[in-house]
Amino acid sequence: MKLSGHDNITIVTQSPGLSPEAVEVVVTLPTFKRPDHLLKTLTSLKAQITDRAFAIIVMENEAEKREGAAAAAPLFESGEYRGLLIIAHDRGNCNAYNAGWQTALQIFPNFKSLVVIDDDEIADPHWLENLCKTRELYSVDFVGGPQIPMFAKPEHQIWASHPVFSPHYDTTGRVPIIYSSGNLLVGRNVLEAMPFPFLDLTFNFMGGGDSDFISRSVVKGFKIAWCAEAPVYETVPARRVEANWIRARALRNGVISSLIEKRKRANEPFGKLKTVLKSLALLAVSPFRAVMKTVQTGSLSIGVYQIYIGLGRVLAEFGYSNEQYRQPEKN
Repeated sequence: MKLSGHDNITIVTQSPGLSPEAVEVVVTLPTFKRPDHLLKTLTSLKAQITDRAFAIIVMENEAEKREGAAAAAPLFESGEYRGLLIIAHDRGNCNAYNAGWQTALQIFPNFKSLVVIDDDEIADPHWLENLCKTRELYSVDFVGGPQIPMFAKPEHQIWASHPVFSPHYDTTGRVPIIYSSGNLLVGRNVLEAMPFPFLDLTFNFMGGGDSDFISRSVVKGFKIAWCAEAPVYETVPARRVEANWIRARALRNGVISSLIEKRKRANEPFGKLKTVLKSLALLAVSPFRAVMKTVQTGSLSIGVYQIYIGLGRVLAEFGYSNEQYRQPEKN
């Protein structure tokens, strides 16, 4: 069954006895070619310690083989999980998120918060409850939480402090911005106020659509908090600590930073020029920052990361975009 008004979204199955009106929180879970880990993520959601009525939307973004959908469908059909399974036919990170968030708005009329977890993550048992409590405590519209890396090999733990893997904040409280939807709560009020598509398809295979969405929402006045007590544990395969992957991710982060800033300054006088000048300045000082970071941390990789960020920002001016999600098996 197609979602009303959206031919690119098919509802595959819905758990029996689901009462959409009673759902307070919707958990959206995009998946692409990770059926085994998807089941682990779902198991962690089943173990949530909360009295809040929540439902799960799994967004299968592999529209041909549908391995994730095949693995999860029996669990929803049997009623073991409350929610629904959809196919987001249009490929790409942003398309999958947009499909799940739009489905939540149409199916669940009374939910207050939508939360996001990825199919390579395991939620702490108190994850959902702590995200919601933090939203209520600080009266905010977004809540982010740490994505704790779980490396494939014990010796890779030395990478935990690298900027690519380490959480952006250490303590719970109001924060000016967050950068990832891998562990995120979004208020329904935000989704109702922001235009569709929520995540800009410019970022579909690059990543950063979530950062751009949050940045645009902050401009509109929405507030953010961080919840250090709501971790998810992200499985990090061995390839992600290889030098070429770290380099590609750092360049990509620089590109995303430049694109988001350019959009944010779009209505400012000389906004584009200001972004270009800032990018050039960051690249110019990046060798000095790299030396300082290397001395502070003892890690050359952390130091060189500063250079790649500046370089990525400048390369963005020439149309460079590192679309790591084009080949997810290499991501």
